[in-house]
Amino acid sequence: MAETIQQLLRERADDDGTAVRHGDDTWTWREHVAEASQVAAALIGAADPDRPMHVGTLLGNTPDMLRMMAAAGLGGFTLCGINNTRRGEGLVKDVRRAECQLLVTDAEHRPLLDGLDLAGVRVLETGTPEWFDLVGAAGPLTPYREVEATDTFMMIFTSGTSGDPKAVQVSHLMVLFSGLNLQGRFELGPDDVCYVAMPLFHSNAVVAGWSPAVCAGATIVPARFSASRFLDDVRRYGVTYMNYVGKPLAYVLATPERPDDRHNTLRVAFGNEASDRDIEEFARRFGCDVWDGFGSTELAVIITREPGTPPGSIGKGFDGVAIYSSTTLTECAVAEFDADGKLLNADAAVGELVNTTGGGYFGGYYNDPDANADRMRHGMYWSGDLAYRDADGWIYLAGRTADWMRVDGENLAAAPIERVLQRLPAVNRVAVYAVPDEHVGDQVMAALVLQDDATLAPAELEEFLAAQPDLSAKAWPRFVRIAPDLPSTATNKVLKRELAAQGPTAGNGVLWVREERGRSYAEPTAGPA
Repeated sequence: MAETIQQLLRERADDDGTAVRHGDDTWTWREHVAEASQVAAALIGAADPDRPMHVGTLLGNTPDMLRMMAAAGLGGFTLCGINNTRRGEGLVKDVRRAECQLLVTDAEHRPLLDGLDLAGVRVLETGTPEWFDLVGAAGPLTPYREVEATDTFMMIFTSGTSGDPKAVQVSHLMVLFSGLNLQGRFELGPDDVCYVAMPLFHSNAVVAGWSPAVCAGATIVPARFSASRFLDDVRRYGVTYMNYVGKPLAYVLATPERPDDRHNTLRVAFGNEASDRDIEEFARRFGCDVWDGFGSTELAVIITREPGTPPGSIGKGFDGVAIYSSTTLTECAVAEFDADGKLLNADAAVGELVNTTGGGYFGGYYNDPDANADRMRHGMYWSGDLAYRDADGWIYLAGRTADWMRVDGENLAAAPIERVLQRLPAVNRVAVYAVPDEHVGDQVMAALVLQDDATLAPAELEEFLAAQPDLSAKAWPRFVRIAPDLPSTATNKVLKRELAAQGPTAGNGVLWVREERGRSYAEPTAGPA
């Protein structure tokens, strides 16, 4: 059995099954591996042997990106997935951080580099005479190295929701382990078609989309995610499997439902961060199984749903996953609930998700010792995610560590409030975050994006909140913005820091303010109360 991506791709070299479909173009695995081998040979030949063999990609979800991923695997060098939504100095910082000596881009993304200081980085644009000459002149592939399982396959930058993105060193072992796990779990084979519409510079698409397809010898359909085009793509390509991260299910569910939505080939959707309601509705509407788990880019803390997972929970953790207080360095208390499901001991039960056994599959951030030291403290991996655990071991997310709010002397976490607001039928997406109280501490603010054609009045929100027995009075948002959209990363994660920076007085949409000691919402007449 293959122990690296390099070995796995070599096993596909004589496979005449379909590897890639994009538009009207099709490649067999034999063709795909041959082309990727030639690209790998060309890039190794163009590189400076005295510098790290790090090749950056500034590409979208295209055959070029798939070819580069396969080239890195076969060639034994490190691919650095540059986030194509980064701009200016942020983009330069990522390229420099990863020490890319070559940067492969295309006509769509090449203008993003105009005017940037990339001295010492050779930029290659696919589809140009220079590219065709370089690849065409390459001889047989002699890999940069015969890789071992723990060698870095890709550098993948974190999403940057809580600070500057960091370059995670993702090993061949991590990618292969995830791919084989998902291939076996969902019984993927050569007849399956895997729809990869999440960005291929991010870990979700690599370990939950690309790798299972390579492990199965299945067909990969790279695409740019579009909620309105999603079902058409599924039917056009005969998609049987898809991966997602963040809010794509919610985006698709916001499109008008049609009587024939279930008439499609989709069998399984796998991802993370979908709400309970979206998981249930997507499965019902499109007649497929939806499996949602939890895992960061670092893959040091892994949590999976299993049959019997209660509403609101993300499942149970792998060995070593625990919830610790970063202050006392001890495990947090088991969560206690009242008869209505309200969390009674948040101060004692909510803590940070950790891996007590160490970093797991986390190979460290490249060229970032301070970030490594922050993640690996006291012999444990600290995720930055808040959570609590019930007496049966089920884990519930409470948000990021920055999502703690101090309201009237009580600590509140954002995620439980978001789960309550997500029950409101008119709501498609929600973000809860802290804004400063005019006296001391925080106030709760919520930004709501409604379903297409849905409406919501202040009185309807008041009635809904009053009917939620597990929502404490202090958790009622003081400010509510009915927003056209939420700022998000390329991986569909909400950028709460942007919302918090806007405060209650800025931002698009309609603002409602709850009276200070009451439960009624109204639009402010002269600024927020």
